[in-house]
Amino acid sequence: MNDTCVNFIDAFETMQEFVHNNAKDHGWHDKPVEDGTLIALIHSEASEALDAMRHGNPPSEHVHEFSRVEEEIADIVIRCMDMAQLRGYKLAEAIVAKHEFNKTRPYRHGGKRF
Repeated sequence: MNDTCVNFIDAFETMQEFVHNNAKDHGWHDKPVEDGTLIALIHSEASEALDAMRHGNPPSEHVHEFSRVEEEIADIVIRCMDMAQLRGYKLAEAIVAKHEFNKTRPYRHGGKRF
């Protein structure tokens, strides 16, 4: 594994811990959370990104230097980080491994339209 990947994993894991601790500090883990709920919350952020695209991707109302799509995609990653930390998943390592696998795939995975 190259230094860039190692650095990414280290930085991502640190941020993942920060994200999860913030969620805990704000009461999102006071009670046990089901996996289905965690996945649904990730999905809801993706739906919000799609809605923002449908409305011309206006500026974010919360993080003014970004568009709403950027904000919602960030929320997807934050929700994924929180779930990974909660469940002990090695998300950063999985991202690197999946990227390496994807490099071996054929163009458009052999002809998929989308």
